[in-house]
Amino acid sequence: MFASNLTSRVRIVAILSSVTLLMAACGSSESASDADESDRLTVVTTVAPITSIAANIIGDRADIVGLVPEGTNSHTFEPSPSAAEVLSEGDAIFINGLQLEEPTKRLALAARGDDVPLVELGDLTIEPDEYRYDFSFPESEGKPNPHLWTDPTLVKVYADIIRDTMTDVDPSGSDHYDENYEAFAALVDEFDEAVTAALDTVPVGNRKLVTYHDAYAYFADTYGWTVVGAIQPSDFGEPTPSEVVALIEQIEAESVPAIFGSEVFPSAVLEQVANETGASYIDDLRDDDLPGAPGEVDHSWLGLMKFNFVTMTEALGGDATDLATFEVRDVAPDEATYPQ
Repeated sequence: MFASNLTSRVRIVAILSSVTLLMAACGSSESASDADESDRLTVVTTVAPITSIAANIIGDRADIVGLVPEGTNSHTFEPSPSAAEVLSEGDAIFINGLQLEEPTKRLALAARGDDVPLVELGDLTIEPDEYRYDFSFPESEGKPNPHLWTDPTLVKVYADIIRDTMTDVDPSGSDHYDENYEAFAALVDEFDEAVTAALDTVPVGNRKLVTYHDAYAYFADTYGWTVVGAIQPSDFGEPTPSEVVALIEQIEAESVPAIFGSEVFPSAVLEQVANETGASYIDDLRDDDLPGAPGEVDHSWLGLMKFNFVTMTEALGGDATDLATFEVRDVAPDEATYPQ
């Protein structure tokens, strides 16, 4: 009887011990999971094209949070106070720079940790003697045209800077960032070839851009085009009557066949200019508002630029058939947050 009771007690103790160990193991697993979650990196970006480029390099090694809503004027965007909390949690912050997002930059400088890099991509990509100034970005005001991301060759530099920064922040991910960068750079090179082939079909005399918001100064330098003018003044208000008359005269003198409005900046003035000059008016060129919705394949930097270059080529008398079939794709999962 005693032996039987002893055996039963030993079994009970063994069972209880197993349960205790199992619970401890589960508890350890949950703690490790929680720790992994708390150790996950956060990267903060500004405009959507930069968010997309960063997502291609970073992939799933960090949570990527964009701050500037798509479809807004990124030049005048004022971040809400809640953005300070997002910035304070960032392990790296990427902005375009070249004075595009000054309110966001000021908030980031105040909110970030002492060891968190605030990277101004544009300032690291070109030197001051390469800055472009124009009607919308006059040199007298000291603010260069900041739209480097419309030039694929400069986007590769953006991606390289993001790769190097993330390697410093997250050394264990070095191979991951290198692999994604190499794949993205190859994709951009492939796209650049397709763009060049399409643009070469545009008659030489038509390779001229008149836009509402001048986002193509660096693109024009690289691909040998001319930016005839832009109608949006540097204060983002409406142009004066004399400025409109001067642009009309320039368009007529240059025989510009088409002028481009902005999806973000609709302009009755530019439509009037088109009517006065007989040029075609295309009103949906995009500066930094990605096509489609987050999660869709075209919602990317590559989708944005494909749309714009196809639109330009066709409107100015070229053949965009091959470019229109170019496969838009990311080289890494894009699960970034894009405010709408």
